[in-house]
Amino acid sequence: MRKNLLIAVVVVVGLIVYGVVTAISSSIRFDFDFRQGVQGWEAGFAEYSPEMEGMMLEAGIRLLSSELGINGTGYYLQGMNHSDDLFMFLKRRLGTDDGVVPGQEYRVMFTTVFASNAPSGALGIGGSPGESVYLKAGASMVEPEVYLDSETGYYLMNVDKGSGNSGNGTAASVIGDIANGLSAEEIDLENPP
Repeated sequence: MRKNLLIAVVVVVGLIVYGVVTAISSSIRFDFDFRQGVQGWEAGFAEYSPEMEGMMLEAGIRLLSSELGINGTGYYLQGMNHSDDLFMFLKRRLGTDDGVVPGQEYRVMFTTVFASNAPSGALGIGGSPGESVYLKAGASMVEPEVYLDSETGYYLMNVDKGSGNSGNGTAASVIGDIANGLSAEEIDLENPP
């Protein structure tokens, strides 16, 4: 089973699908193309304090940038990473209506297509805006939710998605970074797509 996702993002740090996806003994295929709308996906943000101002958190379906040369829409995620750990994610529940059988063991495979305005090889406070921001994908038997942790005062996730690039969690694994392959000189950082 493969997942095809079209995601247009300014910064993407995480993608978590909750539910189970591909049975070991049989195959179920899901194709999600955000040119067809939201299709049950929800966005969320974690690993920041509610006291942080100017986070510029945005999410939703938007027209793709003309610079991409593709007509249509994508799921747009944006955030200002004041915490140096901002986690932005998309989630979608899969269940019996999708052909998923409770109690069945599943293997999940993803094909993810995304766009980013984060240049390759650029320098930034806390690291490169492209190579130091990690893209993750995963699945969980429980719905990923954000909660306010009373000890840290931060919004955190209830599932183990791992921390940055330091390894994989049980609910998500690093699949790459968001550097777009263009140098900073090739991108108008003052007016991103």
